[in-house]
Amino acid sequence: MADAALPHLGSAAAYAVRALPLAAATDRAADARARLAGQRFDAVDWLYVVNGDRRFAGVVALADLLAAPAERQVGELMQPARSVRPSDDQADALALAWRHNLTAVPVVDLHGILVGAVPAAGLLDIGRREHEEDLSRLAGIMHETDHGHAADRALTDAPWRRAGRRLPWLLAGMVGAVLATAVMARFEAAVAGYVAIAFFVPAIVYLADAVGTQTETVVVRGLAAHDLPLGRLLLSEVATGALLGTVLGLVALAAVWLFFGDFRLAGAVAITILAASGVAAACGLLLPWALDRLGFDPAFGSGPVATVIQDIVSLLIYFSVLAAWL
Repeated sequence: MADAALPHLGSAAAYAVRALPLAAATDRAADARARLAGQRFDAVDWLYVVNGDRRFAGVVALADLLAAPAERQVGELMQPARSVRPSDDQADALALAWRHNLTAVPVVDLHGILVGAVPAAGLLDIGRREHEEDLSRLAGIMHETDHGHAADRALTDAPWRRAGRRLPWLLAGMVGAVLATAVMARFEAAVAGYVAIAFFVPAIVYLADAVGTQTETVVVRGLAAHDLPLGRLLLSEVATGALLGTVLGLVALAAVWLFFGDFRLAGAVAITILAASGVAAACGLLLPWALDRLGFDPAFGSGPVATVIQDIVSLLIYFSVLAAWL
């Protein structure tokens, strides 16, 4: 009950309303309907069924209650309903609503007591805030501890605060840039011997990043809306990345061969794009998935972090293919 009395920002309890239509399982439908008349409720999606100490039992759709015979008991109309704890993150309530097509989410404490419900308006507000936060985190301008209006403050805070939010991710990117430079330096002799090799680095890195970003965008909120096994998700996303890489690789093969007249170089670029696209798709899935399983927002596995990893892996693939192909 303490969680409901003092909800922390970003929790399900912060969006819960208390004035709900209640009934006992043994109540007659006519009596339950009579108690609704003349009262104002904060949410009227369901009639919430509780026992004498407000222990949550289930819900009845108001349409079913209104259509039920007068003598029929509420318990006969009741259906079970999933719920969240008062301290659960707001995203958990939204995910539950998505997965089970709910217009309101009951909030039940550790003792099974109904403390409120997150109504449709609350779910819409949570969805908007989660969307804003995801966009900010994908761009690397929010920290894990940011809640509430943090996404709004990304444009209104003082410059030093805004810089402080963004700098850690850019420093991570700088570390990645150093590692990418080290990879390039490792193959300095190959680049010096055939300068055309370097021409395709930006294109390969960009295409891999683009494929990875598409995967991250799909996965970050998809993890909340669906609960699919990792193997199935990974196989499907890698296959998608490979298909994209095949098409892009064939286009690159024709273009490089046409303009440079070197089939082996064109083949190396095409193979790299194919392999890098598959790896980028896998990375774009595995990073958010791992963070989600560890209890963090999956959006933190996207944006700058994923970009650094994908860039380095793409370069390693490219020069490895060159070493074996040329």
